Amino acid sequence: MAQIFDPIPSDAAAYILCCYVNATNKIQIVRISNIANWYFERVVFPGQRLVFEALPNAQLEIHSGMMASAILADTIPCDRLRIEAELEADFEMTASNDGLPIEETDAESLATLASAD
Repeated sequence: MAQIFDPIPSDAAAYILCCYVNATNKIQIVRISNIANWYFERVVFPGQRLVFEALPNAQLEIHSGMMASAILADTIPCDRLRIEAELEADFEMTASNDGLPIEETDAESLATLASAD
């Protein structure tokens, strides 16, 4: 995923894919401020999902409030917002049936898998 604005610092060895959902009915401002040489701040509308890349030690600050004021409501470690591990686990469950790749299973087993969902 390319973050055109404010890319992760070029000296970063690894990054993680994260997702944050604004489950409130208020506009929020999310910010990462604990990473040197990196500025990350976004407006997240009610019900909006924000997918972003971050360093594993980054802390996502959630600011909410009314006009002309913002209150730090929460701080979430970005490794708790990580979605790559969940995607890989979902893919592995879909791609195998009792340890065999889907191509090697018979049509009856595929029908059973499809009806289980």
